[in-house]
Amino acid sequence: MTSTRQAPRLLTRSAGTPLWAQLLADLRERLVTGEFVDAFPGELALVQEYGVSRHTVREALRHLRTEGTVTAARGRKPRLGPAEIEQPLGALGSLFAAVESAGIEQRSVVRALDIRQDGTVATRMLLEESTPLVYLERVRLAGDEPLALDRVWLPADIARPLLDVDFTHTALYTELLVHCGLRLTGGREQVRAVLPTRGERALLHVPPTAALLAVERTGCLHGRPVEHRHTLVRGDRFAVTAQYNGREIALSAGHAGARGPAPERSRS
Repeated sequence: MTSTRQAPRLLTRSAGTPLWAQLLADLRERLVTGEFVDAFPGELALVQEYGVSRHTVREALRHLRTEGTVTAARGRKPRLGPAEIEQPLGALGSLFAAVESAGIEQRSVVRALDIRQDGTVATRMLLEESTPLVYLERVRLAGDEPLALDRVWLPADIARPLLDVDFTHTALYTELLVHCGLRLTGGREQVRAVLPTRGERALLHVPPTAALLAVERTGCLHGRPVEHRHTLVRGDRFAVTAQYNGREIALSAGHAGARGPAPERSRS
């Protein structure tokens, strides 16, 4: 919650550190202690609380905005930045589960759910180009903010029952198991940075200079490709993580050492 102290928070004007840097450090400390859980104070409130100029406040807030701690649009009060969502690398994970496990409500705005043909996608799934595909397109929300634009294709011969599912607040893999009796057994995923189109920026509420993470996945059932998914995720809200241990590092180093040094070339 916001501070209830009546006495102004004094900054040391004679110190070698600029006032804005002192203000920034104090705000970071208050953020760590959870003081601004309910709301973050506006510029005028901080001017009055610290007894500094509006320029000083704006400079401190500029740094908080740059690092993503707070967000603010022109003419609007600053607010805490959204929490980051993490998903393990190499796992056939669900974005729904990743958001929920972060303690954030997940919901979707369904933009399309129908049967269509897409020769390029069908070929990638080792199907005939004219194969009917169930197509699902959603804007995924974490809390009140857009997180991802998710597009997925599945063969209609196995996924047709999904056409009657409400995907507002559920995971595709859950519904695939419940309605189609299928649980994916593996797949391949590629993550890369991309620049969004104007329409994608508008849907995800990102500025023109922001990059997105493009996650392209092929999900398989006993080696058969049954899912092609293309997801654009906001890079400021999503991270892919990996874990490793000392034994794996030692084994990797051992394999590298076993090759030995490259033989010297003979000089003629």
